[in-house]
Amino acid sequence: MSGLREEPRGAARWLVLDRPAQRNALSSELIATLRGALVRADADAQARVICVTGSGEQAFCSGMDLASSAAASEASGIEAYEARRAYAGLLAELSRLGKPVVAVVNGAVIGGGMGLLASCDLAVAVDDAQFGTPEVDVGLFPYMALAPLSRCIGRRAALELALTGRRIDAAEALSLGLVNRVVPRPRLSDAVGELLDLLVRKSPAALRLGRRAFYATQDLPYEAQLEALCAQLSINARLEDAAEGIAAFLEKRPPEFKGR
Repeated sequence: MSGLREEPRGAARWLVLDRPAQRNALSSELIATLRGALVRADADAQARVICVTGSGEQAFCSGMDLASSAAASEASGIEAYEARRAYAGLLAELSRLGKPVVAVVNGAVIGGGMGLLASCDLAVAVDDAQFGTPEVDVGLFPYMALAPLSRCIGRRAALELALTGRRIDAAEALSLGLVNRVVPRPRLSDAVGELLDLLVRKSPAALRLGRRAFYATQDLPYEAQLEALCAQLSINARLEDAAEGIAAFLEKRPPEFKGR
């Protein structure tokens, strides 16, 4: 069992981490399956948005599976390195997609789960969710998770969580920018639906170009970033969807985007 469910729901492709007994921890098999599912969802013309969530109500993702980690530690040096590198590959895969990725945070987000959450574009969380990177408490450090986490919430906030291992609640996660919205658990489905309705009405071609440009240029020096983004705007402006959007605005009607 890979521990992942792929569920088409309207214009969204849902990827559900389905290991509730392990609090949806990331095994090596689940990481590989999730990476493949992300690529498939990105290539699916029917899917306009990708949603990532966990099974059950206890955890979105509790980080790396301890059994997998123990097996990696017992493997040869290169095998152990490649097993850990697969998680880094998952985070990198998320940055290369062309569709919005929404994290639907149904419970606790711990350790490597924080890297997965921070690598998604948007996040809606239940108000009783807990968040933390407690690796330091067992003599480790959230090395790879820090890459997206520091870009998401900033250097000092990310370092505080990593250095202290303390857990935060959903209200603090919202204040840090780790999640976009916090809602009571009974409202989670409605809140996510409202967000998806907004996203699917946008030009998929513009979202693809814009999302990729965001991640590709985020670490460039300021002037180089502006120059690169100017070039991306020139490409975007030549799309049929851009012409349709401007025409619809001038004619005071809803646009009919074709994704090209």
